[in-house]
Amino acid sequence: MLKSFFTSTAVILAWRKCSLLPGLAASLALLAACTSVPLPIWKPAAPSLPPSVTLAPAPLVSAQPAIVQTSPVNRPTVLAVPEPVPYSAAVAARFSEPSVRYSTPGLQAGRTSFTTQAESHDWLRDQAAALSRSVGVKATVLTIGRSQRGEALEALVLTRGAATDPAALLATGRPTVLLIGQQHGDEPAGSEALLVIARELAQGLLQPELERINVVIVPRANPDGANSGQRLTASGLDMNRDHLLLNTPEAQALARLTRDYQPTVVVDAQEYTVVGRYLQKFGTVQKFDALLQYASTANLPEFLTKAAEEWYRRPLLAALKDQGLTSEWHYTTSTDPADRKVSMGDARPDTGRNVDGLKNAISLLVETRGVGIGRLHIQRRVHTQVTALTSVLASTAQRASQLGQLRPYLDKEVSARACKDEAVVQAALTPAQYDLVMLDPASGADKSITVDWDSALALQTLKRRARPCGYWLSASSKTAVERLRLHGVQVLRMLESTAMLGDVYRETSRVDGTRQDVGGSNADAAPIVKIEVALMRGVIDAPAGSYYIPLNQPLANLAIAALEPDTQSSYFANQLLGGLGNSARVMSEPSLKAEELP
Repeated sequence: MLKSFFTSTAVILAWRKCSLLPGLAASLALLAACTSVPLPIWKPAAPSLPPSVTLAPAPLVSAQPAIVQTSPVNRPTVLAVPEPVPYSAAVAARFSEPSVRYSTPGLQAGRTSFTTQAESHDWLRDQAAALSRSVGVKATVLTIGRSQRGEALEALVLTRGAATDPAALLATGRPTVLLIGQQHGDEPAGSEALLVIARELAQGLLQPELERINVVIVPRANPDGANSGQRLTASGLDMNRDHLLLNTPEAQALARLTRDYQPTVVVDAQEYTVVGRYLQKFGTVQKFDALLQYASTANLPEFLTKAAEEWYRRPLLAALKDQGLTSEWHYTTSTDPADRKVSMGDARPDTGRNVDGLKNAISLLVETRGVGIGRLHIQRRVHTQVTALTSVLASTAQRASQLGQLRPYLDKEVSARACKDEAVVQAALTPAQYDLVMLDPASGADKSITVDWDSALALQTLKRRARPCGYWLSASSKTAVERLRLHGVQVLRMLESTAMLGDVYRETSRVDGTRQDVGGSNADAAPIVKIEVALMRGVIDAPAGSYYIPLNQPLANLAIAALEPDTQSSYFANQLLGGLGNSARVMSEPSLKAEELP
């Protein structure tokens, strides 16, 4: 478990960056003297949420009756049909209804379907119109892209800035929170909860938080999957494994949104399997209302992880507990019936959680129990998400000034590491054992099981190398360059030929394979090239028209994840980058005549 740390942590991190500091007892004043971006003073997480926000959603019934009395346009008139319950009444009794009843279009009495795309569209526009009637507040609905079947991917932007464009939000100086729902189409609770949050920010109890934060909401990132009730996109891809490669238009849309609005905090609202393979492997049903995890991949700045733990996860745990909701670290298990290992979320840099961390954002995953149980306990599932999302908004508002210092500090820290020290190329979860509480499927009683557990709280380094100054890419590497630019990575195009000192890759072994995660093979099962390489130092002849990706930039760690070829997530392994001769590691700052790509 991560240890609590306070002001001394700021000193430790400063000491690593500034050798002039006399030791761990150095003051923050000395830190300010050695960097133009001061590190925020670390303060312990508050034992409870700030009084400006009431986390208990029960008052919504009396204070905001419109949430319960909603009359959406074009609502299907269908009668509810009782769904089969996949476990005993004793298990069901463990999950009582919350004191508040939410009433988005998809949660209306008598519905068998969740909120449709048309209803979500109308709901978001209603909230934008309502908020824009308030003095000094702006809201708009953006079409950020199109799904594979042509559905609009929409985002609601809410701010007290002068306008809702990215420059206006950045000009406020306030942290921006990006909330994302339904990356997996069969996980509806997050989407429904985000519609509730949108209304509370526009017209209800959360509107005061816009004094200190900006909010961008994407209720449904995978509308095609939602329309068909399936996890994957229309092409059969798991978009939550596509956030580095950006092969799907849905992931590309989120990448552009993140690049342009530069959120300080990103929350991914998902759901997890309740019965399925857990009943098959362990004879149990899953217990917890929420599973939680923040970014856990190689090369994350230490302070980012500490902020996610102390400023966000701990208040979130308190908020859930206050509502009588249970929580645990995020975990999953493979689809192989013989594999009884349980793992936290993966360390590979391909999920939204980890990629957003590599963009120096505090990145949080909130999963409610929902996959495989249809509409069962839907009010409690939505209540869990609303409680968690409200906690994140409150924590951001409470820490707004500190977060304003944190992001520039992280960007500067990452940029300053170019040409220095080492970078982890490949990391893995750490094997351990864990006492996991599940439920007996007949009696509903707690059932504690000791499992083999792969932990993301401490990663194993499998492969590390000297951190280069940058990467050279050939002129033919246009697809890789395009994807990097979608992320916001700075790419330079050379205007004249030059020579660079660097390391070229020499292949030492190769096998064909497919991408894997802790659950087994990725859904698309697309072939990848798995190679091992040796590095050969020499002079790189870099012609005009080829590209240089400097690592003295905030997204350096994302560039490393994409461009070191011998990992399953790399652009080379996934054939976005041609042969090994099309890239090289530049090991000394080059003298270039180059232009930055727009």
